[in-house]
Amino acid sequence: MRITGGIYRGRTLAAPRSADLRPATDMVRQTIFNVLQNRLDLRDSYVLDLFSGTGSLGLEALSRGAAHATFVDSSETSLDSVESAAEAFGCLARCAIIRDDAMRYIGQARQEFDLIFADPPYAFSETASIPQKVFTQKLLKKTGFLIIEHGKRVEFPKSELFSIVTVRKFGQTLVNFFSHPS
Repeated sequence: MRITGGIYRGRTLAAPRSADLRPATDMVRQTIFNVLQNRLDLRDSYVLDLFSGTGSLGLEALSRGAAHATFVDSSETSLDSVESAAEAFGCLARCAIIRDDAMRYIGQARQEFDLIFADPPYAFSETASIPQKVFTQKLLKKTGFLIIEHGKRVEFPKSELFSIVTVRKFGQTLVNFFSHPS
């Protein structure tokens, strides 16, 4: 797995061996950032990477100009991997690495972010509630995006708090882009 763009382009990310870990593929990450390219200026942005796993999404954002990334995962092994990669890339000072349950973190966080990634395990039963919780807690800036990678069986309820901007499909994987309603 490699960073696909920006100053760390081509740098390799080591993924800890785990049956629960399903890193975002290079193609998925590249597509996400291609979609964002004309919609969000990543320079100086603040990014939240929930269920961060290898940290590939947050590290990709840092590579492409984000000012800061917060990585949240309940796995110490995953977070050690994120920390090692950030240190190797020379961007550890621009990272916050938090060991916590992602849903609990959403409920307690007070900072607003320009970009929020959520890549929960496909078997995670609360995936469909993530947008409602993020927008209720006001974690996303008005011009920001929430991006959720999930299995094709997840359906998100409609809400006045958010809109689905676009959906990208990759076999059994879907990526939904959410924003504030226009």
